[in-house]
Order: sequence, then structure tokens, then C-alpha cells
Amino acid sequence: MDAVQISNVTKTFGAVTAVDDLSLVVPEGSVYGFIGPNGSGKTTTMRMIASIFYPDRGDVRVFGRQMLGARSELIGYLPEERGLYRKMTVQALLEFYGELRSGRKVTAEVESWLKKLDLAKWASQKVQTLSKGMSQKVQFIAAVVPAPRLLILDEPFSGLDPVSADTLRSAILDLRRGGVTVILSTHDMHVAENMCDYICMIFRGRKVLDGTLASIQDQYGIDTIRVAADGGAQFLDGLPDVERVRDFGQVQELRMARGCDPQQVLRTLIERTRVTSFSIMKPSLHDIFVRIAGPEAGEAQIA
Repeated sequence: MDAVQISNVTKTFGAVTAVDDLSLVVPEGSVYGFIGPNGSGKTTTMRMIASIFYPDRGDVRVFGRQMLGARSELIGYLPEERGLYRKMTVQALLEFYGELRSGRKVTAEVESWLKKLDLAKWASQKVQTLSKGMSQKVQFIAAVVPAPRLLILDEPFSGLDPVSADTLRSAILDLRRGGVTVILSTHDMHVAENMCDYICMIFRGRKVLDGTLASIQDQYGIDTIRVAADGGAQFLDGLPDVERVRDFGQVQELRMARGCDPQQVLRTLIERTRVTSFSIMKPSLHDIFVRIAGPEAGEAQIA
């Protein structure tokens, strides 16, 4: 059974169409990533899956059934806008949330998660004493303590330091190995590339990409050169059959035109400067995102 099936869903807020005739399937046991610019409809879609919003048209099913009325214990949800009772202690708050959602005592689960996310020593402290990153981990625990089958995470890594992000990433992947289906949104394309079994890009309320990273990259072919050379981008102007250059500082990515000979590009570069690395590759997810939603897309529409 698929964890989520969305069929021809539209959601409007006044004159704004946040989600426009969206259909997608989230396979059970997968990590499914939503990407897209701010305001594209990702959060609205996730809230419809969690039954916080309801579609104006179309159908949303979770594990084969429509989710109507109160939120189900099947679903854990971490919203982008974090919100906790600041005057409660960490453990009391998590036990309150867990028992409210699951209808059972969750003390052992709370203590286990606090230890796993390195928060055990803060269990008796009030939430208001926590840093932003620690509060975020507490809210993540609140979402997972009831042991949901579907976990929805809206920008789970936003604002976390690298150590905390790694800890949370490991926890998410452990849950997935245990059979939990995870839907997450992210603006970090490396997170999407490295964590997600499937990636869906929503742009202006409509689905524009959906599939594995490999299948998405295959749509664009092998049209990218990644190069590092002495002097950086200053030697890249006027290269034969190169449509666009993206400068990352120490590394540059070159978009090849159709019919481009990469060996000719390399020969020209070697004549200009010392090349330290040169590889031909499929475009990164970051590059694909920019092609769809960046200034280049606007230029194409104007043309």
C-alpha cells in the first residue's frame, strides 16, 4: 500500500491558488522530499496530508483512507513554525503531547528519545531555557513519540548546527529503516539528494518534477562540466559551446550547449590556465532547481 495518494488536489486561499491540480504518490517506507521556492505550495500540501487543511477539490488518502476530522495518531507532524508550551519542563511537555496523541503512557519512549538526541540533561528544565536548536529537537521528539507510521517534517534542519543536523538526520533514517514513511520539505538540495528516495518539486502550486534523483537527472541528460582551474571563473569567458557558467568560488559549473565537444572545452581551458580538475556529469539538483525556478526560467518565459 502507498502511504499517501494525492489525486487532482486544488487548494485556494481567496484569490490565491496555493496548490493547483496536484497528483502524487508517496510509497510506504520511503523518504519523500518536497522542494520548491518559498510560497510554492509545499507547506499547504503537507498540511493537507496532515488534515490541518482540506482540499477544495480532489482527494487525499493516507494508507488508503481519507483523513477527516481530528488528526490521526498515524501521522506525526513537525511544522515549520515551531510552537511549544514554554513554561512546561521538557519531559512533562513531551509526555503530555505523547499521551494526548497516543492514548497511552510514553515515559519510556520520551526518556529514550531525549537520550538519543542528547537532551537528557535538559529533561527537567523549562522549554523557555532552551536554545532554538534544542527546542527544534524537542518538537521533533513530540512528533515521533506517539510512534506514527507517517512522519511529516517541514524544514526539519532549518537553523540547526552541523552536529545537531547530523543527529537528527540519523534519527530520521533510523525511523525509515523501522518502516516509518517520512515526508520532508527542504531548501537544502544536498539534503534532498542524499536523504530522499523520491523528490517532488512544486513550483507555483504545480508539480514540475517527481521521481528518483537519477530519473530526474536523466530528463536533463549529461550536459554539465564541473571544473576547477587556477584563476577561477576569470578564464571561462568565451568557451566554445558553453551556454552558462555558475561560479561557486573554488569550483565552476558549465552548462554545455547541444552538440558541445567537452574535449574542445578542456583544450581551450588548458591553453588559458592550469586545470586541476575536470569532470562531465549530470546536472545537480541545485542546478535543476535553478533552471526551473531561477532568473533563467523567467528569461525563457519572457523570450
